[in-house]
Amino acid sequence: MSAQRITATYRIETAYPVMEAVETMAGEQSTGTFIRLPGETDAMREAYGAHVERVTELEEVAAPSLPGAGLPRGTAGKPVWRRAEVVLSWSLDNFGPSLPNLVATVAGNLFELRPFSGLRLIDMTLPEAFAAAYPGPRFGVAGTRRLAGVEGRPLIGTIVKPSVGLGPEETAAVARTLCEAGIDFIKDDELQADGPHCPFEQRARAVMRVVNDSAERTGKKAMYAFNITGDLEEMRRRHDLVLELGGTCVMASLNSVGLTGMIELGRFSQLPIHAHRNGWGYLSREPSLGWSYVAWQKIWRLAGADHMHVNGLQNKFCEEDDSVIASARACLTPMFESKPCTVMPVFSSGQSAKQAPGTYAALGSADLIFAAGGGIMGHPDGPAAGFASLRESWEAALAGIPLEEYARDHPALAKAIRAYA
Repeated sequence: MSAQRITATYRIETAYPVMEAVETMAGEQSTGTFIRLPGETDAMREAYGAHVERVTELEEVAAPSLPGAGLPRGTAGKPVWRRAEVVLSWSLDNFGPSLPNLVATVAGNLFELRPFSGLRLIDMTLPEAFAAAYPGPRFGVAGTRRLAGVEGRPLIGTIVKPSVGLGPEETAAVARTLCEAGIDFIKDDELQADGPHCPFEQRARAVMRVVNDSAERTGKKAMYAFNITGDLEEMRRRHDLVLELGGTCVMASLNSVGLTGMIELGRFSQLPIHAHRNGWGYLSREPSLGWSYVAWQKIWRLAGADHMHVNGLQNKFCEEDDSVIASARACLTPMFESKPCTVMPVFSSGQSAKQAPGTYAALGSADLIFAAGGGIMGHPDGPAAGFASLRESWEAALAGIPLEEYARDHPALAKAIRAYA
């Protein structure tokens, strides 16, 4: 296949003959419509039409997964819905190395096509031209480690809670407690941005006074991810303030700022971008529809994300552990020969000391941020012991020592194991 073609892999379900449905899909997302048109020559279809690269038929099912799907004309008796894995490709000449137009092509109208009772984008590959057109992560794993001063183990972090309700000085007081505990990473909650009770500028100034003071005393500067989510000009102003104050990270909610917002943030940011995926469930929770994370995270990495949330093992949400690990591995897998474009996966959502061994065993890497809200803030002996328990759990995991054994000489870990059992 030409290096100048984009490929996308889908899992489909249809009551139509599979090839008929696939050709409808290919036509809708390139040159065609429901009927052959004047001027749509064979040469044009060959050059600009979506090519069907591979179709692998899978199982049959007795009922459609999604409502609204149609049946072929003349269907008699009980219809059968067939599933298949499909690979389509498009010429780069159709839209050039443009992420917004890529998304319109690989994830546009096809989700609404009547022949399909299921359609999910599983993966995609992009030509090197995309690597040249977009900055990708400026910091990624290496830059994040350098700024946080953490090597050889995960960054251990937490989220300021309560999510909303704390004022600037109260937020700074939480940050002070965490900095004194030696925390690596702190982030705003995605719900805390620039509310009247906690204005962004006042919060940033109060928190960075604490972070900078702690760094001067201890030599360690906690990385604080300020939630700058907003309009483009708001994000630029907030980013510039964090940079001016000596901050080392900003955060944005991907589904809120959108692809173009993230691209622009990636172009002007001089700090690592902590990318939060809140809202991901509406794109993915129905397994017959939407996106796989493996495909979805690629557009945000290329746009400029340095850290991406992937959920966590034994999490408080609905995602299975295998899916979480597949997402994290995808973040650490290079996209291009010319630009690896890897990002640091962020494990969160109901994490505590108990998940460290399983996370390391499954991922096989310590290049991650391990963020625990209740797992640190809710420790029976307070946040300092909560941070210590996570650090100790990762020491045990990296050394291959069972948690219970390591906990015999580490009281913070022992209490965490009992508290979060």
